[in-house]
Amino acid sequence: MAYRHGVIVSEVPTSVLPPVEVSAAIPIVIGTAPVNMTDPKCVNKPILAYSYEEAVAAMGYVPPAAVVGSTLKKHEFTLCEAIKAQFSLFAVSPIILVNVLDPTKHKKSATTTSVTLDAKTGQAVIEEAGILPESVTLTPSSASAYTQGEDFVLSFDSNGNLVIASLTQDGGTFKCTTGASLTFSAEKLDPSAVDAAEVVGGVDVSGVKSGLELVDECFPRFGLVPGTLAAPGFSGKPEVAAVMAAKASNINGYFRAIALIDIPTDSVKSYTSVAQWKNTNNITDPMQVACWPMLSLDGTAYNMSSQLAALLGKVDADNDDTPYVSPSNKSFQMTAAVLQDGSEVWLGPDNGEYLNGQGVVTALNFIGGWKCWGNRTAAYPASTDVKDAFICIRRMFNWIGNTLTQTFWQKLDAPANRRLIDTVITSANIWLNGLAARQYILGGRVEFLESENTVTDMMDGKFCFHVYVTPPSPARELDFVLEYDVNNLTTLYA
Repeated sequence: MAYRHGVIVSEVPTSVLPPVEVSAAIPIVIGTAPVNMTDPKCVNKPILAYSYEEAVAAMGYVPPAAVVGSTLKKHEFTLCEAIKAQFSLFAVSPIILVNVLDPTKHKKSATTTSVTLDAKTGQAVIEEAGILPESVTLTPSSASAYTQGEDFVLSFDSNGNLVIASLTQDGGTFKCTTGASLTFSAEKLDPSAVDAAEVVGGVDVSGVKSGLELVDECFPRFGLVPGTLAAPGFSGKPEVAAVMAAKASNINGYFRAIALIDIPTDSVKSYTSVAQWKNTNNITDPMQVACWPMLSLDGTAYNMSSQLAALLGKVDADNDDTPYVSPSNKSFQMTAAVLQDGSEVWLGPDNGEYLNGQGVVTALNFIGGWKCWGNRTAAYPASTDVKDAFICIRRMFNWIGNTLTQTFWQKLDAPANRRLIDTVITSANIWLNGLAARQYILGGRVEFLESENTVTDMMDGKFCFHVYVTPPSPARELDFVLEYDVNNLTTLYA
């Protein structure tokens, strides 16, 4: 060591680490989007959006439209439904969106075959969503096709409709014929061509991920851990639901989330058939939340998972961003519970209790308007382990585990001495004590137990900290015992 002469200042690491802030309800939604309006190459790429404007700028937006065979309007593109629910109905953010609709594969010919440009404005609107601009050709009856960018330009209105506008010549006249029919030809997106396999996704030979495999890219890309996985319109397919449960249980090998599963209402039309479908299709994982039926808001249909994902975020935000409160008995944005064909479903508390007892979340209009109704994960009733059977407790365990992982990652590979052990124990206990003081948990502590840390494990660099924690159970039943008290008859003599 070099010779020194003076006042020397040095530093040691702080013995208490503040916990990393982890949002428990950030949803990642896999689905289809009208990327023809924005960037057609936005396929199998996670997009983080903190506002409606950001989401629409990245994914496009097409309003709900009437559906053949149903009395409801519905979003043709499932990510539009999620964007609407997240930002407009519940006003929560952020959201992570993954579009799996590939314009190079999932497309078909446009229905429109002719168009007439207005004589005054030189414009026309093609009222057909999903048209791919690069595929458009516009041809007059007695000449060759016009050239896009030289003779006319394309844009989209707020409804996702294509707007054709003729450019003008030096004299001010339109380059394209107006007031007469022009032959129109184009291809458009076909979201119905997207199947379960593309939502499930995978990894190709070059290592590029797609579909649900992109859940693992959220933390490396954004530093955010998804708390909720949703795939409205697709999660009712058993293969999608199974992979959603697997991904939710093991994100990046360290984190956990919950997966929202919509039980299909085209095939399951009665509440008495829900349990059979759930068990037959193995929707029994503690990381899954099963939902039935669909929701309708003034005639627009929503998969329950779209609204539940947003409702979880709102409930957490109302409670210091801590997921200890159940979403049950909190308001959905709806005016009816419906099946896919638009038929209304009316459930009483007894019907809701039956579904809840089968591990299914539903919607109930009983006292205080339409509410989310149900506390149980899909693991119930096969599993009654409290940490797996209640949604809010399962989410608290996920959140606490995710928080501990991120907080103490900085201590990995540090010298395994008593200072390290004391830092972990003290920091974690201070945090848990704070949660208990605010009654987010009933109690919690961290211990370093000799019985769980063998000499050989410690020699090999493995150290186990035992976390005891008790999130409060939801008060799902309040019993009042009424008794006629004969003693009060004596008041008649007063």
